[in-house]
Amino acid sequence: MRVVLVDPSRTVLKFVGRLLEARDHEVLAFTDGESALDCIRSDMKVAALITSAELISMSGLELCWETRLLATCDRPIYVIMMSSSQDRHKLIEALDSGADDYIGKPPVAEEPYARLRAAERVAAMQQELVRLATTDSLTGVFNRRAFFERACDACAQAEAGASLSVILFDIDHFKRVNDLYGHDVGDRAISAVAHEAAAESTLVGRLGGEEFAMLLAGQGLDEALVAAERLRGKMSALQFDTGHAPLTITASFGVSGWEAGDTIELLLKRADVALYAAKTGGRNRVIAADANRPIPEVAPPGSRLRAVARG
Repeated sequence: MRVVLVDPSRTVLKFVGRLLEARDHEVLAFTDGESALDCIRSDMKVAALITSAELISMSGLELCWETRLLATCDRPIYVIMMSSSQDRHKLIEALDSGADDYIGKPPVAEEPYARLRAAERVAAMQQELVRLATTDSLTGVFNRRAFFERACDACAQAEAGASLSVILFDIDHFKRVNDLYGHDVGDRAISAVAHEAAAESTLVGRLGGEEFAMLLAGQGLDEALVAAERLRGKMSALQFDTGHAPLTITASFGVSGWEAGDTIELLLKRADVALYAAKTGGRNRVIAADANRPIPEVAPPGSRLRAVARG
């Protein structure tokens, strides 16, 4: 674990630092709170802070509070206050200021190890809770809520000038799959489709049922169309054992590129219109939301890539 250690005494830093390093913790030592806080801000691998209450320019309580503001559900930081005072009010004040734990100074040799083991357990539990809250349990991709939350960052970058595209797709005639072969086969189909999509983008969300969305940050409409057509071909090649004849599936795709003034809702709405056109146009095809943009050539033969006017 990477630990930021703060104390005005270099003797204390050396003593506690050696204790932690003896158990393979990586220690970043500072004598002042400002430098320690700058390190925590810039180094996303810092997982714990052990700070003395007796700092000079920035108090230990202030450092606890500022560090707590930097911690998020995606980046847990375990904060330990270290003090030579035995005043119970100091303990209460430290906990109220954002500390997770409180130890005496100088600490008993085994005490920092035990505290950091507790920190690792808490971090592991928090990460597992985040995973459960953001991941679709069947497919392993983001659930609807997490997809929209993470889309905000990509949209902010697009507003600043970066390219961004979205691919909206679903499995063709999926109700028929469930009705004829059962929900277990349907679940396998959904999981396989999600797996193929996740190989194309790190931001894939299951919006509901058999419908998925992919955000392609840094890629414009032309690149997204190529990715969608490649994905269409992969899904057409999937086969599933049903106990009788192998089952094959197809999927339909709507693709939209970011435009000035867009939001994630508008971007998806245009893709949804294109997806509807793909469905009514015969399914198992890729439709772009903008007919005025030239469609790039796609390497695989038999491409069905085409475009229709928005709406």
